[in-house]
Amino acid sequence: MNNRATIALVFYFIFVILGCSKDNSGPSAITQSKQESLLRATGAIQIEGIGRYADVGQCTDETGYTFVISMTGDLEGCLYTYVDDFACSPSGTYREYGREHFVGTYKGQSGTFWTAYSFEGKYEGCPLNGEPLGAEIFGRCQHPIVKGSGTGVFEGVSGRLAFRDNVELLIFPFTGHLRY
Repeated sequence: MNNRATIALVFYFIFVILGCSKDNSGPSAITQSKQESLLRATGAIQIEGIGRYADVGQCTDETGYTFVISMTGDLEGCLYTYVDDFACSPSGTYREYGREHFVGTYKGQSGTFWTAYSFEGKYEGCPLNGEPLGAEIFGRCQHPIVKGSGTGVFEGVSGRLAFRDNVELLIFPFTGHLRY
């Protein structure tokens, strides 16, 4: 009887030690799924990526936009920008407001959403027509997602994107969050 208890106890400790080692943490897909579930439970999924001006012919889903940004990272697709208003002070501070339509994918699933954005940047100067003049010195913008505008994978989404321009590399790194 005592030998059985000792053997059972030894097997129990071996099982616990091997099962709890750092090398045996389980499948990463399950771990990622739990992480995303936790983020959804707390209300936000963090996203990040890079935007850059789209090459000619790269984004062809819409027409009539002012310019289009090609996005890679957690959001893959095209951000069509429609400038509604802008102003530039003599010191070169430029402000712009408008709407954007994202057409693309999140984790391989397609969808769309709209943002209402505001941009602020510093340029070398401004002519009388209010447009920026010369090179951009720095810039950043906020893009709150218009609630109820999402389709596909973005149906019911809210949240925001934030871009900070890298004027040397001509890219627009972004971070943000999605809420469902």
